Amino acid sequence: MSDQIVFETNDFASNPEPRCPCLLLLDVSGSMNGRPLDELNAGLTTFKDELASDVLAMKRVEVGIVTFGPVKVESPFTSASTFYPPTLQAQGVTPIGAAITQALNMVEDRKSDYRSNGISYYRPWVFLITDGAPTDSWQAAADAVREGEASKKLAFFSIGVKGANMDILRQISVREPLSLDGLKFRELFSWLSSSLRSVSRSTPGTEVSLENPKGWASV
Repeated sequence: MSDQIVFETNDFASNPEPRCPCLLLLDVSGSMNGRPLDELNAGLTTFKDELASDVLAMKRVEVGIVTFGPVKVESPFTSASTFYPPTLQAQGVTPIGAAITQALNMVEDRKSDYRSNGISYYRPWVFLITDGAPTDSWQAAADAVREGEASKKLAFFSIGVKGANMDILRQISVREPLSLDGLKFRELFSWLSSSLRSVSRSTPGTEVSLENPKGWASV
């Protein structure tokens, strides 16, 4: 029965609603071990639960997760109705450059799927959350992010947890990086869910004003 549900909610023929893809690019390197990762996992559960409260978002929002510590696709793009957050484990270093490249490729592949099936879509969101600095070459990935923003192919957001190199995040992201206040991952994901629900009620191609992130971002 569950397999049938998965098929129906991901099948473009049975759900022709426009899609709002959101890719979470999450740091699970060794420095996230312990309470930071526990709070991140709890935040992902909040994210799922709050999306589930909105019938339209369940049909339109798609979630994908790429972790890095090594780079791993934890969850390919899936409908919010079938998204179940993995329990993340800390490991490895911080290959942000390779992770961004993986994420951007996934976004382009998913947009190709939409176009092939006649599905309209909102500008994809990519959310990078890290508590460190890149341990690999990241400049080419940063160039790709900036090109993607300039051509409106995606919207890229970067969130720095305590210890993150905010100067490098500013060089990667067109938008000013935000600093997480302590470990308020649940508040962050509640804000993200609310923002995605607002976008999913709009018309694809229109700009939507995001709520003020004051509940979780430090000033």
